[in-house]
Amino acid sequence: MAKKRRFQSRNTFQPIENAKPESGGAMAFSFGDPESVLTSSPGDYLGVFAGPGDYYEPPISLRGLGKILRANGHHCAIPPFRRNRLLQYYISNNVLSDDDLGNASIDYDVFGNCYLQKIFNRFGQVIQFKHLPAISMRRMKEADRYCQLRSDGKEPIKFQPGEVVHLKEYDVNQTIYGIPQYYGGINSVMLSEEATLFRRKYYVNGAHMGYILYTSDSSLDPKDEEAIKKAVRESKGVGNFRSLYLNIPNGKKDSVQLIPVGDIATKDEFERIKNTTRADVLAMWRMQPALSGAIPENAAGFGDITKIADVYYEFETVPQQDVFLKLNRYLAPGLKLQFGKPEKERASA
Repeated sequence: MAKKRRFQSRNTFQPIENAKPESGGAMAFSFGDPESVLTSSPGDYLGVFAGPGDYYEPPISLRGLGKILRANGHHCAIPPFRRNRLLQYYISNNVLSDDDLGNASIDYDVFGNCYLQKIFNRFGQVIQFKHLPAISMRRMKEADRYCQLRSDGKEPIKFQPGEVVHLKEYDVNQTIYGIPQYYGGINSVMLSEEATLFRRKYYVNGAHMGYILYTSDSSLDPKDEEAIKKAVRESKGVGNFRSLYLNIPNGKKDSVQLIPVGDIATKDEFERIKNTTRADVLAMWRMQPALSGAIPENAAGFGDITKIADVYYEFETVPQQDVFLKLNRYLAPGLKLQFGKPEKERASA
């Protein structure tokens, strides 16, 4: 039985005590060690294994995927956009309501799985589908049977064999659960989040070292030296971007020098990370930048938005429709689900 591995970032930020200089020696102090990065990739595959109950655990953390969804603005906005495009052409049907279809669509995109409960009439015919939240659904060991976990930890709700329809993405490693198509790009989503959070922390607490303050005036009084050290130490925290006044009587031109070490907040570096990760996020969702709300970086823009929307419909919306049209195999001819077509296609038909 495989064991679960938990991914946790290890914080090793420990301040270094100030070094006490010997008489006449140089003195330096550090603001702290850098924080270590993850030793394991969040994209590591855990595998499918039987849990403590009569069901299989998913190969990846579903709650983790739900949290990562909100780590990046583009990553968060794309599933609802895809849902809206799907519902735009859906011919409303009481068998599967717009809300149930929309929720199932987001589950399918975010988790690679969606679940629908069959509602039968007295003759055993399927007359309706109800959406079941994918984050709490599990495949049981018994063939074609599923259960739903409870938030209070009580016994899971067990459905009858064949009562639940499971639509999933194909995974080459196992056939029990699906894996979302964007899974390989999670690192880009997290990098974008980390860059933004670091930028925020930089401005809020100023816990950084961007320069070396060098003094070489032998006439500097020890009390004045201590006052300078105190001022530098207290430059961290809210309001850290403030000016420092320094006066050395009879000082020389080069008595005090400010030597830049590096500026992690450089505008170009931050923008380069954000632009690169944005391109990765759009690519892993196969999302056209013109439809994502991104601002073009050139005067020409993204081109004809109408043609881009038509191409997106053909290559993304239609395949998404085909996923849910598989439900028709369980329905009588008069109840089958249908999708319409864009105005241009209807006019030319």
